[in-house]
Amino acid sequence: MLPLVLNSVNLRVGLTGRGLERDRRAALLAEAGVEVRLLPDAVPDALLASLQVLFVAGLPEGESRDLATRARALGVLVNVEDVLPLCDFHVPAIVRRGDLLLTASTGGHVPGLARALRETLAEQFGPEWTTRLKELGLARAKLRAEGMSPSQVSQNVRELIVRMGWL
Repeated sequence: MLPLVLNSVNLRVGLTGRGLERDRRAALLAEAGVEVRLLPDAVPDALLASLQVLFVAGLPEGESRDLATRARALGVLVNVEDVLPLCDFHVPAIVRRGDLLLTASTGGHVPGLARALRETLAEQFGPEWTTRLKELGLARAKLRAEGMSPSQVSQNVRELIVRMGWL
């Protein structure tokens, strides 16, 4: 596994599928700030080729396999919900507190464990972390403006976290 966090600003993402599964995936992408293209059932290759990432949710495995094969041949990264062999990547369990992103992953092998870890993280890192992250970001920017080295900035931020009793 290679964990990455993609900047969604210039990312071309498509979503196809049906039903509640597709709707849940659309909501997850919207929450992440991803501008997603909702694709028709019969996705033409020209439309697939315009994407960088394709999410498939709520389709029968045969349709998903065909679509994933076509997209992959066009250089598009593919995620077919709950069909690990058809995925180039998977989406971890997520806790989002503003720009603070906490994730748990089992490589798709034990989603129940990832879910349990997400729930534990959500309890430990409540909504107050949205504000805390902003405060730490401002403190970091001030320290950098004062000319501190990256290691000094990091040390000072860690000391602030301890002083505030946040961790």
